[in-house]
Amino acid sequence: MESYEEYREIWKNRTIAYHPIGIIRSDHTEHENTPVQGIFTPSPGLVEVFPEFSEGLKDIDQFTHLYLLYHFDRATGTALIRKPFLDDGEERGIFAIRHFNRPNPIGLSIVGLTRVSGNVLEVTGVDILDGTPLLDIKPYIRQFDAREGVKSGWVDEQDLADIGGMNSTPKRLRERENRQM
Repeated sequence: MESYEEYREIWKNRTIAYHPIGIIRSDHTEHENTPVQGIFTPSPGLVEVFPEFSEGLKDIDQFTHLYLLYHFDRATGTALIRKPFLDDGEERGIFAIRHFNRPNPIGLSIVGLTRVSGNVLEVTGVDILDGTPLLDIKPYIRQFDAREGVKSGWVDEQDLADIGGMNSTPKRLRERENRQM
């Protein structure tokens, strides 16, 4: 069995490459006006899976929700400490928030699946920029994915009661923060 140090040396400077399997379409074209989480918006979108991967969509219509994994192709840099959009307080570690400027700019969203038409999925709750490259799709399975007794760290301390009805984009959240000051 390899030691931590041996694994670290094996992987530390390696490149891991993925290739898109499709494109995510939405009405969102700017970070500032894109919802920070899909649960706060009914925003519709399309997931266009490249034809060579469409066979992999067999039986996906049996699910109501999907995980989309994607590449933040318009990330603007990397920062290990950032101020979260939902917190008007202190800065947090990048691995304790869901900001797009990450060491590996990989996004994860849960969307609702409303319709499948060939290689195109109609989805809701989209918090993703138009034209974002899709890396993978996984079904949301409540028996596997829902957990009891979950703690959500600093987010548990936030007042999120009004966020769902306010178009929770970075721009609107800053306006909310300024009104509360």
